[in-house]
Amino acid sequence: MFQANNVYFICAFAAIGGGLFGFDISSMSGVLGTQAYKRYFGNPVSYQQGGITASMPAGSLVGSLASSFIADKYSRKVALQVACILWIIGSIIQCASTGVGMLCAGRVIAGLCVGIASSIVPVYQSEVAPKEIRGRVVSLQQWAITWGILIQYFIQYGAAQVGGGPDDLNQPEAAFRIPWAIQMIPAFILLIGLFFFPYSPRWLASKDRWEEAIKVLALLHANGDVNHPKVLAEYKEIEEALRFEKQEAVSSFNALARPRIFKRVLLGMSIQMWSQLCGMNIMMYYIVYIMEAANIASPLTTASIQYVINVVLTLPAILYLDKFGRRPALIFGAFFMMVFLFTSGALQAVYGQPSASSDVTWIVLDNTPVSAGIIACSYLFVAVFATTWGPTSWTYPAEIFPSKVRAKAVSLSTASNWFWNMILAFAVPPLLWSINWKMYMIFAAFNGAACVHMALLAPETKGYTLEEMDEVFDSGLPAWKTRTNPSHLDQLREDIEKGELNVAVPGNGGGNAMAATTAATTTTENAATSPAAGEDKETKAAV
Repeated sequence: MFQANNVYFICAFAAIGGGLFGFDISSMSGVLGTQAYKRYFGNPVSYQQGGITASMPAGSLVGSLASSFIADKYSRKVALQVACILWIIGSIIQCASTGVGMLCAGRVIAGLCVGIASSIVPVYQSEVAPKEIRGRVVSLQQWAITWGILIQYFIQYGAAQVGGGPDDLNQPEAAFRIPWAIQMIPAFILLIGLFFFPYSPRWLASKDRWEEAIKVLALLHANGDVNHPKVLAEYKEIEEALRFEKQEAVSSFNALARPRIFKRVLLGMSIQMWSQLCGMNIMMYYIVYIMEAANIASPLTTASIQYVINVVLTLPAILYLDKFGRRPALIFGAFFMMVFLFTSGALQAVYGQPSASSDVTWIVLDNTPVSAGIIACSYLFVAVFATTWGPTSWTYPAEIFPSKVRAKAVSLSTASNWFWNMILAFAVPPLLWSINWKMYMIFAAFNGAACVHMALLAPETKGYTLEEMDEVFDSGLPAWKTRTNPSHLDQLREDIEKGELNVAVPGNGGGNAMAATTAATTTTENAATSPAAGEDKETKAAV
């Protein structure tokens, strides 16, 4: 059977799982302004609309917490296929909804899918990608989300024109049922396509399926050549890391609570929390309300521009995240998002006034320059998020944990994302309704706190393998100082190329992945007893 072997293609295709989250965002934000939705579901506003919107992230919270159990036992690939089935079931229920209760039930089930996919897609991507492009390919998760938002928004935009258009009081139900049905298509594509994708080599290794693991590594990185130095070096590094973890004989749950791992768990959860508290989901879920308050042009049209910006400006992050690094993106991104939110809130505070509208309570009237400034701040905010926190908030947590705890730790990080997503989805409509412009000031302050937090506690991770993250976080250096040690993987590859290290592999007369050295073994052994290596051993012994 055909098996995909191009890392970019594999990671891009897997990212469709992230695209499902984007489809959900637009399938809700796009219908809010249609008369069909308002009439059929009783014109939900404030807490009722918040409850409908929050039902999806509530399901995602549960799905993200359950994801590691499926992914660790049955593989990352099977976990994503389970997620696809859940999405299809949830979409069918939403499409057939006869009331708010049924709609919420469908969104909860679809949310289970999004929780699993958003946790496991970055893990799968990070485990199949080489370190040089890991940030780039994991960022595809965020790009897929933005594409999902954009595609579904225009599907919804087109569906909103049925009947007499979004303002037609007798608009047919097709305005919301069509997009909720179409969103099943990408899940079908992903479900079938995954049968032709490899298992994660690190998951195979963790199950002692070494022969399959090295074949996948060779397929991904050397056109099937199991004796390629790059393949042997990565194989050896994975084997050393897993052997150390097994010698520790600590369960993955207990390992999560150990100080050296727990601080990373907190960092991963914090990054996902800040990615929600930065205010981006306000711009996504409730952009129609924001544009109505700005009172300029068509809310649906001005909102669509924002979705295009989100897609286009995620691309530079994909191309340059591995060059400029994760840390600058987190620090500077939070700072500039804070600036644009403060500016937008201030403009509304000074030039806005109470509104009698049924959707918004604060509006800017007859002041085109100010309205244009508010929309410009919204666009600039989205542009900053797309180039910084959007892709980095998925990449960073997926790469900082050891193999034994990776799926569980990432599921906790992602659960943090969905917990705060759920809180905000429920809370933002009442906030827009009751404190209006002051809400912008709250989220601006959150960005300021995130900027300081990242500057103090988030070390740079670009250029290191997943197995080297222990050295990055346990070096004792403050986060703002960069490690200068050479990559262990590069050193292994160099030794293999020079003939100083011979790695025996399964199916090639070598047993289970233990290294046998050549006549130059003394060189390798001497290197292993160098001060740097000794420090690394002492660090690991402190687990």
